[in-house]
Amino acid sequence: MKIRPVILCGGAGTRLWPNSKKHQAKQFIDFGGWTLFGKTLERIKSPLFDYPIISTNLKYIKDIKKNLIKYKIKKYKIVLEPVKKNTGPAILSSALIKDIPDKQPLLFLSADHLIEKVHRFNSEIKKNKKFLNDNNIFIFGIKPNSPSDQFGYFITKRRKKLNTVYKFLEKPSKSKAKIIIKKGGYWNSGIFFIRKDSLLNNFKKYQKNIYKNSLIAVTKSKISNTTYFLNKRAFNKNPSKSFDYAILEKTKNINAIKLNIPWSDLGSWKEILIMFYRKKSEYFKKKNIYHRPWGSYVNLYSGNNFLIKELIVNPKGILSLQKHFFRSEHWFVTKGYPKITINKKFFPSKPYESIYIPKGAIHRIQNSGNKVVKLMEVQLGSTLKETDIVRYEDVYGRAR
Repeated sequence: MKIRPVILCGGAGTRLWPNSKKHQAKQFIDFGGWTLFGKTLERIKSPLFDYPIISTNLKYIKDIKKNLIKYKIKKYKIVLEPVKKNTGPAILSSALIKDIPDKQPLLFLSADHLIEKVHRFNSEIKKNKKFLNDNNIFIFGIKPNSPSDQFGYFITKRRKKLNTVYKFLEKPSKSKAKIIIKKGGYWNSGIFFIRKDSLLNNFKKYQKNIYKNSLIAVTKSKISNTTYFLNKRAFNKNPSKSFDYAILEKTKNINAIKLNIPWSDLGSWKEILIMFYRKKSEYFKKKNIYHRPWGSYVNLYSGNNFLIKELIVNPKGILSLQKHFFRSEHWFVTKGYPKITINKKFFPSKPYESIYIPKGAIHRIQNSGNKVVKLMEVQLGSTLKETDIVRYEDVYGRAR
């Protein structure tokens, strides 16, 4: 029996646009001819998988169908939530629709993950499929490349050819994350592999109300072609619970599939800048290089209300002390040790550190060293022009 992929596609993207009324859902942001949702659809075109089920809401239906056409996904089912109730009810409701046999293996994927070395990802799925039963759950772990406070972790013990999860740790501080990594901790990717009967058994045991309400919501749903419109009255009775909190923290039968591959949920502009830094050669165009007295910058990609750049500050180079009326900025240092000024405060910085510049903040980058400084920059706002610079001080005589 093939594996049925279920794509969770309801996120709003508020973490990337905290001060904006117009949130771009992260999974649909165009990063230059591709989106995270599109990459997810590409991954499930393997012969390993059956047609997908997509869990979302009415707000995103046009974007979803546009991507399904683009990636030539002709067979699919869409489950529309009437209200957001987190991943617990979303996962269960998607599994309760028709045409899914009890022993069907289900792979729950987030629509906003960037996964590379997909062949290794699929190989691990294929290898562990035979271990699925009517009670257990497999979760995917990513080997951390640095201590992060943005992800949850888990720790495992080796038992009978499987990595059994015995402890979850939810978004620890960076200092605690270092200790967790030393103990063999992995990032919890939020990707789950489970048989339908196991999913139902776990919800019946640990979340009876969610099971009852979701079953009614699916049974009473309106079906139009390939789309299920879940019954609002029944679905709304569900508590808002994540799958982790509803099931994973309660059940004891969890195994881990450990992966050492490039993975990101692109959940912050720092992560997005790192992605553009790694893929810089794909976006680089010589005509987009601009030289300045302090060094140079290159425009890598102009998106919807954001612009990605790389800044190169020469030894002893210093940018003007400036502010912007219409944009905020995030910087990620990739090389060197710049001195950053933000509203009269000084921040010595080093590689792999990120800095946020709020709209209206007076700021500056200075390279006091003898080696070049490099930073990735994203500008955020409705107006992203060089004319949006007010200079207060400038060693090159450009201040007004």
